[in-house]
Amino acid sequence: MRPPPASTLELTPRHRGVASIVGEALGRTGGLLRLAPCWVPRSFLQPGRRLKLHPDDLYAFGLERGGIDERWFASTTEAANENRTPDEGLSWCVVGGEKFTLRQAVEECGADLVGERIWARYRRWPVYAKFFDNMGPIPHHMHQDDAQAALVGQEGKPEAYYFPPQHNPVGNNFPHTFMGLAPGTTKAQVRHCLERWRHGDNGILDLAQAHRLKVGSGWIMEPRVLHAPGSLCTYEPQWGSDVFAMYQSLVEGRAVPWSLLVKDMPPDRHQDLDYIVDQLDWEKNVDPEFKRHRYLEPVVAAEGSGWVDRWVIYGTFDGFQRFTAKELTLSPGASCTIADSGAYGLTCVQGGGTINGEPLSSPVMIRFHELTHDEWFCSEAGARRGVEFRNTSEVEPLVCLRYFGPETQPDAPPVGAHLVT
Repeated sequence: MRPPPASTLELTPRHRGVASIVGEALGRTGGLLRLAPCWVPRSFLQPGRRLKLHPDDLYAFGLERGGIDERWFASTTEAANENRTPDEGLSWCVVGGEKFTLRQAVEECGADLVGERIWARYRRWPVYAKFFDNMGPIPHHMHQDDAQAALVGQEGKPEAYYFPPQHNPVGNNFPHTFMGLAPGTTKAQVRHCLERWRHGDNGILDLAQAHRLKVGSGWIMEPRVLHAPGSLCTYEPQWGSDVFAMYQSLVEGRAVPWSLLVKDMPPDRHQDLDYIVDQLDWEKNVDPEFKRHRYLEPVVAAEGSGWVDRWVIYGTFDGFQRFTAKELTLSPGASCTIADSGAYGLTCVQGGGTINGEPLSSPVMIRFHELTHDEWFCSEAGARRGVEFRNTSEVEPLVCLRYFGPETQPDAPPVGAHLVT
């Protein structure tokens, strides 16, 4: 019998309003909400087995739903899966013996959690992050921009990648990612690939270029740009949407249905090949300096005695900062107080210690139904006051990733900053 989903954890039913519970929790913890692990399966992919999820629980949603290859962090966004569970993709807050979704908390507490600016503009927490972990590559695909996604009642999806060393002891089958299209590629060539969809491999990768993925580095990826993520376990901050279009018909012998190409396009365009080709941003896909405009390496943001805070996701999308992320590392026995200018979702990827005096530790292995102490959401007010981190280990670093919402970090560097000496 499979374990219950996170929404059925054995906790005391909520008997007070969420706002009251959140207010008390934020006051007690200095602005923190503890989050339960949020697991998401994908029916068309093979799990990479580096999420620290117990091997017996990889198919906890059922074989027909596919293996669990993603863990979402501080998410108020539903996963766009067929036959999904009602709370799939939504993070759950755990306060004492009570539970409620982060979406509920944000809806009832608004600016008290995400800050006045984000609440006034978006009326939600508009971003999330995930660990994306597969044995092999996934299809060459893109995510629609806001204008395209609005045609089907959705929002566009920019995203970015960082490959944390702690989750990449092995590279699995294909630690390379095809990105964009080779300079000189024509729209007629891509259209021909779509015409060949039902004849096996449609050859879209013949038009693309692959980049070897480097542990400890990252990329930004704009909407409408083709990419086929490789097999490194990836930390992905992204916009709060799950739209995509798969342009590759066959991956490692697995057929990709046409429905995954057109699922987020208007129904009357599902067979319009020219329309589907024009969904791509041609200039960005054939950019002759593709890597220079998108490749990231960590950049020091701040450091002190026994600790360093690094930017791992930075840069803008058409001049707008959608999200950013940092990696905080504390040596054994070190402590620091870190102030940030906005709310964030945090996950601990190595070691153990405390966060504002609350438990903080990276688990070795997690059962599908278990709670952990590795994930927290920090309110904007708490972030601005400063959060205290302590590494209580005598031998191991404490390492945490945290991601931020739009236009939150005016001091974040531009793409290419790692090249400046």
